[in-house]
Amino acid sequence: MKTLYYKRHFNEIRTEKSETWGTCDYYFEANQNGQILRQIEVYENGKELKYSEEFIEDEYGSLADQPIDLLDFENFVINKSDFEYQWQK
Repeated sequence: MKTLYYKRHFNEIRTEKSETWGTCDYYFEANQNGQILRQIEVYENGKELKYSEEFIEDEYGSLADQPIDLLDFENFVINKSDFEYQWQK
């Protein structure tokens, strides 16, 4: 099954325990059905959250449990190496 990669910026500002994290770039690895396999969240303040089937959730969030609409994400495609670079950081 083909694996797809996306990067999408979300303008919603996140605050955790009175600390502003800022807006976020989301990186997704998805299958052809839009199911998220791995997810990275990179916030303006430098915080990074990573989720996968091996690490589904923590105190700040979790791996997306709903598939993404691949048509909505077609303008946000990145290549595998860009995703892997973020994943290995």
